[in-house]
Amino acid sequence: MQAQIRLTIDGQTRAVEVDTRATLLDVLREQLDVPTPKKGCDHGQCGSCTVLLDGRRATICLALAVAHDGATIITADGLADGDALHPIQQAFLDHDGFQCGYCTPGQICSAIGMLDEVKAGAPSHVTTGPTAEIELSDAEIQERMSGNLCRCGAYPNIVAAIREVGR
Repeated sequence: MQAQIRLTIDGQTRAVEVDTRATLLDVLREQLDVPTPKKGCDHGQCGSCTVLLDGRRATICLALAVAHDGATIITADGLADGDALHPIQQAFLDHDGFQCGYCTPGQICSAIGMLDEVKAGAPSHVTTGPTAEIELSDAEIQERMSGNLCRCGAYPNIVAAIREVGR
């Protein structure tokens, strides 16, 4: 069965006919030629497909496209303002927060989403004390980013990049 949906991807609204069983990741990559979110595990466990979906980080390999008709999606490609990189993107470059780069788009989107969660006072498993003043310690960052895996092991540099922007 097919359905017509509309998605706003990195500021551009697009209409697409999708199979009702298709994931948002497959629609973006295979039908709309948006290669930035990566297919890693296809089970929602690695975070390579993380984007900002209606302002919140989401692994889209498990999200049915038809369930997100009208959604706004920001990929790592949609974060820059012209030639000016988003602060997280710049910090990843400055701190060498990537090696092969495969997980980087998902790591960057997840980092932005988790920093928004911290600003909103959302606690994590390691949060102690009042949530209005969450200390962005390495343990806090590691816990909040634990859904994004890096096969190259660039974790110390990723944490340093997030810590810098989170100050």
